[in-house]
Amino acid sequence: MPPATERCAPAAPAKLGPRARWLAIGVLGAGLAASSALSQWRDEHAVLINTTESLPNWAFFIDKGRLPERGDFVVFNPPKSALITAHFGKNPAPFAKRALGVPGDVVTREGNKVQVNGETVATLKPLTKRGEQLIPGPTGPIPERCYYLGTAHPDGFDSRYAAIGFVCADRIVGTGDALL
Repeated sequence: MPPATERCAPAAPAKLGPRARWLAIGVLGAGLAASSALSQWRDEHAVLINTTESLPNWAFFIDKGRLPERGDFVVFNPPKSALITAHFGKNPAPFAKRALGVPGDVVTREGNKVQVNGETVATLKPLTKRGEQLIPGPTGPIPERCYYLGTAHPDGFDSRYAAIGFVCADRIVGTGDALL
């Protein structure tokens, strides 16, 4: 008679002790919290690469929830206009400029010089490099939640021209710090 064979029952899964269970729960909770924090950070921040010569920096860290103060880098969506579409396409990338004027500051012009609170911040050109007319931007007090955004670059396309004008909070993507 053949020898009797024992059937082996499958091994029962190892039970976790109370400490191991709490450790697993803690690791899972920490992972979920980190994922949530990372998602929230991503929703409130961005990195912008500048592809123009109007600013000396080419990479910016953007805080989407912070309104600008004088001198800050500001990233904003340009308004819809024929001039912007002609130069930057139907869906232009956000622009990056500096806050040269803040709410309550006064913008004036003397000839082709644009001034904020009496200090020259830009020079106007009559035409684009392609020969299109450039209309001077607004003057007077900068309204609440609006900003004069620009650069010192002679070919800067910014608040010195009507096609951009004062940039108000509803068009601002965020305020940035130069990375590179």
